[in-house]
Amino acid sequence: MRSDLLSHALNREFPELAAAVAHLKETDAHFAHLLKKHDAVDVQITADETGVAPIGDVELEGLKKQRLHLKDELYRMASSAKL
Repeated sequence: MRSDLLSHALNREFPELAAAVAHLKETDAHFAHLLKKHDAVDVQITADETGVAPIGDVELEGLKKQRLHLKDELYRMASSAKL
């Protein structure tokens, strides 16, 4: 499998934040909601890129921007979390 088609899950991209992500997922409803949304968008992108559920280029670009925005917000929250 091509490495650029691998999941962009937060725990895969930022393993150093695994404890903070797990903690926030259980204790912060807003963080959990954003994480769920990020993961759903990531699944859609991966399905397109692997040919399982192709979508148009414009929609794909929009999903990638959405995923990036969500990832930035989740990273900000996890990296500033007090454990």
